[in-house]
Amino acid sequence: MLLNVFLSSLFVLPALAASADDWRSRSIYQLLTDRFATSDGSSPTCNTGDRKYCGGTWKGIVKKLDYIQNMGFDAVWISPIVANVGNTTYGEAFHGYWTLDINSLNSHFGTEDDLKSLASELHKRNMYLMVDIVVNHMAATSNPPNFSGFTPFNTQNDFHTECFIQASDYDNNQTAVEQCWLGDANLPLADVNTEDDNVVNTWNTWVTNIIKTYSIDGLRIDTVKHVRKDFWPAFAKAAGVYTVGEVLHNETSYVAPYTEVIDAALDYPTWFQLTPAFASTHGNLSALAAAVQSAQSSYKGGEFFAGSFLENHDQPRFQSLTKDLGLVKNAMAWPFIQDGIPILYYGQEQGYTGGNDPDNREALWLSGYEEDKPLVTHVKTLNAARKAAAAANKDFYTSGLKFLSSTPSNLVVSKPPMLALLSNGGSSTSPQWSVPNAGYSANEDLVDVLTCIKITADSNGGVTAKSTQGMPQVLLPASALSKQGNVCPSVATGNQASGAEKKWAVQVFGTVAAAIVTCLVAFS
Repeated sequence: MLLNVFLSSLFVLPALAASADDWRSRSIYQLLTDRFATSDGSSPTCNTGDRKYCGGTWKGIVKKLDYIQNMGFDAVWISPIVANVGNTTYGEAFHGYWTLDINSLNSHFGTEDDLKSLASELHKRNMYLMVDIVVNHMAATSNPPNFSGFTPFNTQNDFHTECFIQASDYDNNQTAVEQCWLGDANLPLADVNTEDDNVVNTWNTWVTNIIKTYSIDGLRIDTVKHVRKDFWPAFAKAAGVYTVGEVLHNETSYVAPYTEVIDAALDYPTWFQLTPAFASTHGNLSALAAAVQSAQSSYKGGEFFAGSFLENHDQPRFQSLTKDLGLVKNAMAWPFIQDGIPILYYGQEQGYTGGNDPDNREALWLSGYEEDKPLVTHVKTLNAARKAAAAANKDFYTSGLKFLSSTPSNLVVSKPPMLALLSNGGSSTSPQWSVPNAGYSANEDLVDVLTCIKITADSNGGVTAKSTQGMPQVLLPASALSKQGNVCPSVATGNQASGAEKKWAVQVFGTVAAAIVTCLVAFS
């Protein structure tokens, strides 16, 4: 009885902490609200080429949280929430990036209460809500724009003078990148004058309010490189939560300075090497290793806060480049075995193959949300393995990975107690790895969590391994896996489940509360 009363009081949950440190242990499921799930569970036709709203809502997301959480994700990144323009030359703003009014919600996605309910339901599950926002621009359906139709920036003086960014500007004209406009004459994306003090104050007040109103735990910020760098520190401080920005560039030297003004950037420099490294059997894994090492030494705080991804809504899906399952599974493993925060774009787990926008923005309900597909299982295992590694090593999220070996066709990645063995030979090959410096104890029992096959380290703690059909291997000590867990329990020798549960209790309730729960259980 005493335990029940205490637990009831605990479940009046406070707002979840959401600093960069809190996010580093999360894994994120990215979705487009309009394309993920409908309120009534229906599966309407959704032709990506039409570029129209298909009917996904915030209520729909709530109804499918089990699907997301069952894969091991503990954060959800949703598309922008504010009111957008109506029909345009390029279709409807179902994606949310063509802002009209930042003080109103996009009614296609639901009501204010629906969005609050989404945050609440996530928090009940100890999951975080990340919201995508656009600060750089507002969208118009005419040129010149009707500035009075925007809210709250409704005069021409609230915007930079019209000039469209040219391709050559990206290489040698940062001022143009920051002050000229994206879009074109058919759909001008009017560039907000973020040099103006009134504009700056409006943005800072807005972000404070929206975080508080909707209990948002983190922000993904669109088009960060198109706003002057010294705008961002005050904005991030006003937000008061983890901020990760889109800085679309292939060089760490360009992206790294943005990690000084917000918490982190999406790790595009690594992505630019990750995709070609595994998109064919002729890729270069050494180039991927070099990009990662550059980011580790260049980003503020290393790569621990960076968003690591294989797919997103702006880039072709990986399976539009190759459908070789060996290559696909190797590439998908990467975000989960590295230093940064893993991000999975919805539909990747269902094997979606859409190419460039809009083909990569399919409706997930057309998949039936099947949970027994090979890639769903692959993601679930990778998420669980990452968490098991962290439970076994308290420094997992703060210790940088090391490449024990890197060649154009093979990688050996050490992030103790995890050892990842990757290759790009494809499904017709049987890759082999010899890792004399793997760092395990002599004759230690290891498990490839992707197959549950046992491997024994040699007398020096080294590893020799071979896989079939070009598959990756992700090794953990058998002692890091729980006999009561859901990762290879038949060969596990540890009891990490209890440790993970204790960590969860501390995360949600605090150290003292977790200790009290332990005592109450003992005396109940």
